[in-house]
Amino acid sequence: MKKLWLLAMLIAPLAFAGPKVRMETNHGNIVVELASKQAPQTVKNFLRYVADGSYDGSIFHRVIQDFVVQGGGYNQQFQQLPTYEPVVNESRGGLPNKRGTIAMARTQAVDSATRQFYFNLVDNNNLNAGGAAGYTVFGQVVQGMEVLDKLAQVQTGYSSILRANDVPTSPIILKKVVLLAETPADKKVDKKAGK
Repeated sequence: MKKLWLLAMLIAPLAFAGPKVRMETNHGNIVVELASKQAPQTVKNFLRYVADGSYDGSIFHRVIQDFVVQGGGYNQQFQQLPTYEPVVNESRGGLPNKRGTIAMARTQAVDSATRQFYFNLVDNNNLNAGGAAGYTVFGQVVQGMEVLDKLAQVQTGYSSILRANDVPTSPIILKKVVLLAETPADKKVDKKAGK
């Protein structure tokens, strides 16, 4: 049993051996490693918004302590940002909604995710695929979890514009999202993973 646990711990980091992005917020930076193998369409979709720069200047509009921090869909005036076509849900057989992972937000329609994403502040097993499709995890935080923990503590309230609760009373701004260049250390991990 101990050997299986050790093997699982060695393999787990390889699940996220994809490109990295840095999210620069007005509360600090968060670096996310993307799971290109487990959620290829979702990662491609997310990187499209990174490449066009439309995440830059958007906000985190939903913060629920011990649940999620959600953003990417609205500007600072609470205007909904334009989207590309929805991406196919890749939650079945995918990665679990564990603390520190990033996943796509969606409506009740399974294949409705576009640009909004959320960070799991805790293990949210209720968001995983079960009998029905869940919410697609497509990366994990590798730096800056303390920033998300700080964001979880902000004051929230009701927004008459969004007609929603759990909206930060002071804006949490996603100033910029940058695709990071691959480093020599990343290439070594890729070789170990058999790329």
